[in-house]
Amino acid sequence: MRVFPLLAFSLVLVLLSGCGYNQIQQKDEAVAAGWSEVLNQYKRRADLIPNLVSTVKGYAAQEQQVLIGVTEARAKVGQIQVNPDDAASLQAFQQAQGELSSALSRLMVVVENYPNLKSDQAFLNLQTQLEGTENRITVARGRYIQAVQDYNTYIRSFPQNLTAMMFGHDQKPNFTVENEREIQDAPSVDFGAPAPAPPQPQPQPAPAG
Repeated sequence: MRVFPLLAFSLVLVLLSGCGYNQIQQKDEAVAAGWSEVLNQYKRRADLIPNLVSTVKGYAAQEQQVLIGVTEARAKVGQIQVNPDDAASLQAFQQAQGELSSALSRLMVVVENYPNLKSDQAFLNLQTQLEGTENRITVARGRYIQAVQDYNTYIRSFPQNLTAMMFGHDQKPNFTVENEREIQDAPSVDFGAPAPAPPQPQPQPAPAG
């Protein structure tokens, strides 16, 4: 009598495997691993910022507005509890990270006005680490985007869509093209450029005598 339950169980396993159950689990794990790497690289960047701000402040303490902007943007990032499966939460997280990227970009523009700072070894080391981290963020984010796209495409396809529906596997939100552009195209702000001189009044012609 035990043979029939075992056969039934084996049949269910075969059907689930044929309908993509195992592949869905694998792709879901790939998305989770990709997201962990994204968070890891963003945290690495956040950890570099206090030392970077401190080093810049030693040479450019008068640039308070820019320094405070970086510090506040980092604090905002740290306050967000992101859920990558929630579209609104992911968007808020990505917006905060984009604002931090822009603040760092403005800080680097300010640095150009301080040759002594640019030659400081501690700053050069931090700058190198920051540049490397930004590159790793781009790579990690790209891999995550691809993993989510692969997962979403798979669970929408037949017959995997039936298995996904049966086990509650929904489509996952992803970074959007607009989010990517916000990060990659940081605003260009030249803090070292002098303000334009006001227009000079034109001399009035002398009255005809």
